[in-house]
Amino acid sequence: MTPDDLVLTPNGIRFLGRVFPCSIGKGGLSVSKREGDGATPIGTHRIVGMLYRADRLARPSAWARMIGPGDLWSDDSQDDAYNHLVRAPYGYGHEKLRRADPLYDLVLLTDWNWPNAVPGCGSAIFLHQWRRPGYPTEGCIAFRRDHLHWIARRVDQGTRVIIPRV
Repeated sequence: MTPDDLVLTPNGIRFLGRVFPCSIGKGGLSVSKREGDGATPIGTHRIVGMLYRADRLARPSAWARMIGPGDLWSDDSQDDAYNHLVRAPYGYGHEKLRRADPLYDLVLLTDWNWPNAVPGCGSAIFLHQWRRPGYPTEGCIAFRRDHLHWIARRVDQGTRVIIPRV
């Protein structure tokens, strides 16, 4: 592990010498992540993308991609595009990326079960804004808005996200 890694600790995510409080999945940590279990997958993952709402904030990084009105994330294990960005209209189960609330105004995408997704092994493990402190996610890692923005300005594609067994 290096200071450039995002590492989950009992106190939050450690990154570049700082520790940021965070929320994890309501299902806790899991070595056998399954779709819908609400768990955050244990392991070493990588940041593979960054999405943002250009109508709500400035571009956080040169490699960030705008979230458009029709952008969705497939969470349907029957879909050939399972655990990938897709566009509306879409006939399979999905999650809207352009939300009314601010949770996905800025999203760091991980390589959990991506790019070659195994059906049913979990989708959409993101780093995003939390609802409120301590409120669990569906498996993602969530932060206070200003902390997420600080992190986003400093990560690169390929930055490791390390979720150890606690």
